This record gives sequence, C-alpha cells and structure tokens, in this order.
Amino acid sequence: MAPELELEAHAEEIEELDTSADALASGNALSANALTANALSANALSANALSANALAPEAASALKDPSERGDLFRTLVKYTVSCALKESQSFRFSWTDRAGATHKEVYPGHLGLAPRWDRRPLDKEGKQMVSACLAAHTNRYGVSVLVSMRSRQTPLCHEVEDDELDEYPHVEGAFWGNLFTKTPYLRACYNTANVDVSRSAKRDCAAGHVNADGEIEGCGMIEIVGSCKESCGKLDRSGEYYKSCDDPELGKTRYIITTALR
Repeated sequence: MAPELELEAHAEEIEELDTSADALASGNALSANALTANALSANALSANALSANALAPEAASALKDPSERGDLFRTLVKYTVSCALKESQSFRFSWTDRAGATHKEVYPGHLGLAPRWDRRPLDKEGKQMVSACLAAHTNRYGVSVLVSMRSRQTPLCHEVEDDELDEYPHVEGAFWGNLFTKTPYLRACYNTANVDVSRSAKRDCAAGHVNADGEIEGCGMIEIVGSCKESCGKLDRSGEYYKSCDDPELGKTRYIITTALR
C-alpha cells in the first residue's frame, strides 16, 4: 500500500501564494509570505511521502474540492511544496471546478528543505525544517511580504549572496518547531533591534502582536517566546542567522530558520 500524506483543509482565509518570478527569485532564498496564522492547525501534516499518488482519501477529496474549502487547501499545499521541494521538483494533480472545467495544477518546489519527501517519509531534520519554514511563511494579516530565509542547515546555509545580504539587512527573528508530533507546536523569537521594521511590514508573527493591554500575543499556534538574544543567543559571525535556539521539547535545536527584511 502506498504511504499516505494526511493534509487537512482549513475553513479560514489564506491568501494566494505568489509564485511569480519576482517573488520566488531563482538562485536565492527569497520567498513570499502570505500564509495566515489560521492555516496552521494541530495534526494538519503527516510525515509520510509527499506525493499526489500517496494522498489519503480525505486529503485527495479536499485537494480536488471545487468549493472554497478546496481553494484554501490547495494554497496550503503550495506553501508546503515550496518549502520542501527543490526548483527542479514539482507536485502535480488535476481537479474539476463546478462548471466542469479541468485545472491541471503544477506546484513548483523552491527552497528544497526536504527534497526526498516526494518519495519517502520525512526524517527528523526534515520535519523541523519544513515546520520552521511554514511558520516563517505565516503572516498574521495575510499580507505578502518578501523575506530572506537563512539557516545554518543545508541548503539555506549556501544560499545567501552578498546582494541579498545588502538588500535584506534587517534580521527580524527566528522560527522553529515541529508540526509532525502528537502535539504540534511552533515558536518564534524577535530581534529587538528590528521589531519596528517587522511590525511596519505587518510581520507580527515574528515581532508579536501588541494587544490593547500592551501585551504581546502569539500568532495563531505560533508562540512568541520573546527576544532571540535570550532564546538563541547572538547571530553568527556574518550576522546572517541564529545558530541554535532553546526549545522546551528538544532542549536546544539547530533546525531553525532566521528571516530578514528589506
């Protein structure tokens, strides 16, 4: 029996992923972020193979659903594929709308954080890196913002070029977690020096949303743990990314993604 990918659709608003050449620039680690916090929920993902032929019946039905539920689910899958697969890979399927028109979808990979997921279950690193990527793509307001994704983990550790560092100098924070456990969780911390930059770009999932009482709120299931200096220490020597962060479940994790803004 083929392995199954259990991806659930969500009845919340998710902005369309921008896969244009400008948003997903080839040869770097820039990525457009407009996935709303409501798109992430407990047990939404399975570590089994990411393949259209390996979908569980419930997921296959959602993927081909012509209603808004299907549109939302397909957008979530686009983000997942963009995080996990390489640019040379894609996720293909077709669905039929209510008017009877057939849509042949091709979702391209981009960052390549777990390229073997198309044919085998995710390993420990893949689970955490894809989770961190989805968290980093989440935007409280569904606004599309181009960010620079950085990490000490391959392949992101090789992707940051000088021009990208110059154009995206404001490190906003870091994301980590695991969506593939019995109790899925995501966490984020902020770079105190650039909190105002993050909030002005509507990136409150990194900086934390300040409510009417002046308290910092999380972003959906993403827990804002506070300053990155306290949880992750200093940036690496180049100033590109945080090398590791404290995590209650793991003790300390190296599987994190640092993001930077213009």
